Amino acid sequence: MSARETAPVPPQPAAPAVRRLLRTALKASLATLDRSSGHPYASLVLTATEPDGTPLLLISRLALHTQNLVHDGRASLLIDGTAGLGDPMTGGRLTLTGRAQPTASATAKARFLGRHASARTYADFPDFAMYALEIAGGHYIGGFGRIVDLAPAELVSDVADAASLMAAEGDIVSHMNADHADAVALYATVLARCAPGAWRMTGIDPGGFDLLHCSNAVRIEFSTPVRTPQDARLALVALAKQARAQRDAAPQ
Repeated sequence: MSARETAPVPPQPAAPAVRRLLRTALKASLATLDRSSGHPYASLVLTATEPDGTPLLLISRLALHTQNLVHDGRASLLIDGTAGLGDPMTGGRLTLTGRAQPTASATAKARFLGRHASARTYADFPDFAMYALEIAGGHYIGGFGRIVDLAPAELVSDVADAASLMAAEGDIVSHMNADHADAVALYATVLARCAPGAWRMTGIDPGGFDLLHCSNAVRIEFSTPVRTPQDARLALVALAKQARAQRDAAPQ
């Protein structure tokens, strides 16, 4: 190889970018099958995720999309990651297909409300219920020429051995927001390179944790999965130290 030649850069795996898009989405287009005509019916919904990445919806049985799901649970979600781009066709977007059904998960409502505080005003209305989309597959377009199909195992994670972490999630999130707001801010501004703001943690899982400021959601990944509250504490402390070191080393 001559000095002018360079080795081709191998394409980066799509799955990490897709999982990040899924984890940071605050809204999506939900497509259901109209119970009367059978035609696809698209609507806008708020979204969150379970610890394993399963999409969550809080929807009313009075809504047409919910009535459609009761009749036929097949659905898809379009998650748009093209905000702010001059040409949206160069950005990432993800279509998930699967079956949406009511969920009695112990973590679903808390994780949803952690991301959508305004939903607290109606979350306990008798006509509202949590739904989860059981993912059958994903289709990701990351710009021109980058099209990838993904299996469910590439989109959701196995969290069966992290029961103690999930049981402590609420306490960890509350503790970080109340007692370590400075660290939360550093995670967002230094590690995620976001603008300062009233950042707060909304959820934690074996793969990482989620931060939110107004309508800006970001994801911080752990270098290795954490399975227990103690593992999470050590990982959060290490990331805070890393963020402080990066901040202090930056040119003033």
